[in-house]
Amino acid sequence: MAGGIFFPLGTCSELEKANCHPLVCLLCHEPYQHPCLLDCYHNFCASCLRGRASDGRLSCPLCGHPSVVRGGTGLPPVDRLLQFLVDSSADGEEDVQCANCDRRCAKAELDTMYFCNTCGQPLCAPCREETHRAKMFTRHEIVSLSKRTKDIHKKCPLHEEPYIMFSTEKKSMLCINCFRDMQGESRAHCIDIETAYMQGCERLDQAVMAVKELQTSTREAIVLLKAMIEEVRNSASEEEAAINSLFGRMQEQLSERKKTLLKAVQSQHEEKEKAFKEQLAHLASLLPTLQVHLVTCSAFLSSANKAEFLDLGYQLMERLQRIVKLPHRLRPAQTSKINSEYRAEFARCLEPLLMLSPRRSVVGSAGAIGPGIVGANMLPGSQCSKTLMVPGCPPAGDKMSSGPMVRKPTMHRYISTKVLLAEGRETPFAEHCRNYENTYRMLQTEIQGLKDQVQELHRDLTKHHSLIKTEIMSEILQKSLQMDVQIAAHYSAVEMMRSVFEEVWEETYQRVANEQEIYEAQLHDLLQLRQENSCLTTITKQIAPYVRPIAKVKERLEPR
Repeated sequence: MAGGIFFPLGTCSELEKANCHPLVCLLCHEPYQHPCLLDCYHNFCASCLRGRASDGRLSCPLCGHPSVVRGGTGLPPVDRLLQFLVDSSADGEEDVQCANCDRRCAKAELDTMYFCNTCGQPLCAPCREETHRAKMFTRHEIVSLSKRTKDIHKKCPLHEEPYIMFSTEKKSMLCINCFRDMQGESRAHCIDIETAYMQGCERLDQAVMAVKELQTSTREAIVLLKAMIEEVRNSASEEEAAINSLFGRMQEQLSERKKTLLKAVQSQHEEKEKAFKEQLAHLASLLPTLQVHLVTCSAFLSSANKAEFLDLGYQLMERLQRIVKLPHRLRPAQTSKINSEYRAEFARCLEPLLMLSPRRSVVGSAGAIGPGIVGANMLPGSQCSKTLMVPGCPPAGDKMSSGPMVRKPTMHRYISTKVLLAEGRETPFAEHCRNYENTYRMLQTEIQGLKDQVQELHRDLTKHHSLIKTEIMSEILQKSLQMDVQIAAHYSAVEMMRSVFEEVWEETYQRVANEQEIYEAQLHDLLQLRQENSCLTTITKQIAPYVRPIAKVKERLEPR
């Protein structure tokens, strides 16, 4: 598996399943061999990272953070601390052989073994009692095997002298010769090994406490994010169910209204078709009569003499006038357009479904993580921070929460207000929005200050277990009550403006509705005129063949 290409462990389940032993590589799942430290402080075997660098950069297989790789090996530096732990662990797992009697001690019996730091050799318990009780061994330093001191850490590799000092400036141990070779200013930063060890232990304890706090915060953040993921999943399920339910009801309403509209269209079609057919039958019966009389006139003019014409001509003219004066329905009594107002009808049937009471908004569902915890402030320009709320306590201002409220996200309101004010129109509502924003920002700043104070007190109480002065809590509570009064007063002031703005909105709505009605009527009138003109064109084309014979008859009558 060494040298293979791996992808980052992307999910929490993969991280939990991964081997988290501090001395085992997360890639090959074997004890570290030459562990390398990346810039993100993740460790991997050198063989597991070999061949992964590209253009002097190496991405962490665990988190994907890029690390700068220097040198021709293409590998990060070796982690000496982790290598020390690996070596120490390997030494503790080996079987130890007594230097005196060659007795081997298994891993389970290492507590009974000793080590002579002077001789640099391990001893079993019997040999320690028998051989190292002589006077020549009285100055030998004998300790338990687990507390042995390695030679590499006892003497200076440059001068072969034991370490006696520690430089806090260079963070390195010094022998007597190294101390003598140092300048006077650097000697002021040197302390003895024991003091350096005690100070280092104290600083390490402080660093460990900081890491433990970060570990606790990380676990809390993981729990919080898991809860938010679950909340998002539940919210998505609820939203999908609501969408499917609403869509189903809309389909049912639309299907019923569709049947009603189709019946109305069919009824209009039958009525109009019947009326047009009756009118067409009347005109069809009139047309032969007119044609017969025109032919009669033509024949009478060509065959009758003057006496016959004067005897019968006026009778023919009276008949023709009576035919023309008869009530003939030449124009359509109604339009051919079938109008069911289906758009308005569909909108009317969906209106009860789309005007439901507002359900829980996305911000409200995503923000509430659990009882007493709110996820984030979600305010413009503010960072996300956990806020404590006392479970079971109702929010301040019951009058404010009892009435119907339009729960739009604050960010949406903020952007909409900015757009409204940027238009530059001086209206009463624009002036109200300008005053509201100023007051709201002031209240928001004071509330955020109280949040920070309560969060700090909660952290001191739960993590540091420090005492909290009673007057501080009283002061915060007093400020909170004052803020409650100010917010309630501001809410009442804004609520009082509702009637004024509703009158303006009603007038605007009526004006817009009237303009829309006039606009639709204008389009309807133009369409009706166009339809009438089309009918006139059709009728003109139909009567054109009959006008020509009448004109010829008229030409023949004029000379007489």
